[in-house]
Amino acid sequence: MGIHLVGGGNDPRYDIDVYTGFVIEASQRAARREPDATARIAVITVREGGEADHAARLAEALTTAAASEAAGGVSIEPVIGAFAEGQLVDPSALEGIDALVVGGGLTPAYLDALLPSAETIQAAVVDGMPYLGFSAGAMIAPDRALIGGWRIGGVEVSPEDGSEELDEVTVVPGLGLVDVTVDVHAVQWGNLSRLIAAVDAQLVDGGVAIDEHTVLSVGSGPLRAAGAGTVWAVTRGTPHVQVQSIH
Repeated sequence: MGIHLVGGGNDPRYDIDVYTGFVIEASQRAARREPDATARIAVITVREGGEADHAARLAEALTTAAASEAAGGVSIEPVIGAFAEGQLVDPSALEGIDALVVGGGLTPAYLDALLPSAETIQAAVVDGMPYLGFSAGAMIAPDRALIGGWRIGGVEVSPEDGSEELDEVTVVPGLGLVDVTVDVHAVQWGNLSRLIAAVDAQLVDGGVAIDEHTVLSVGSGPLRAAGAGTVWAVTRGTPHVQVQSIH
């Protein structure tokens, strides 16, 4: 089973391309529990007032992908957990599920909410539970999570609009699901330049920046990318930072 990292974006035209691989894996996990079982997928969001509209949109995208010919019409049941910023996600909210989606919003708030459940999520992923992180959910997945900021040493490296309410580019321990740092809305918000600057400043060793409507899937095999945009791999070379596209 895999980790699926989505760079954001809410255009329904790309739902099948972005979410099909994940819902297939969720269905396979459910089938190991019970043949022909419906896959229960927790959809966790953390929003300012705890609104469920973003969670509902993600559930709709999953349902569209599951019903598609590409997925073979697999059966899923999204289980929405909509939390307010400042709330903690209790590990019990993750019991009895076959797969987990963590949505988008203010990235530091997501990390604060899910850190108490990090060990539970790690253990479930090791046991084969598929994880999909959308935007903030992708950014907090790594061992070392870049959770926002728009300046390094006071120097602007990306647009302030994508700063996640942080000034300096901030890297902290994440959920520990992947070993590569992730940024999202790469081209659309100008965050590719933030990751390049973070690698150049040696805040992280390297990472990937994912465009909107694009998914990077990490599993036991080679990296796989799908969707409308590009996944940018950023590494520290000699003498300069190197950038190449995966998809």
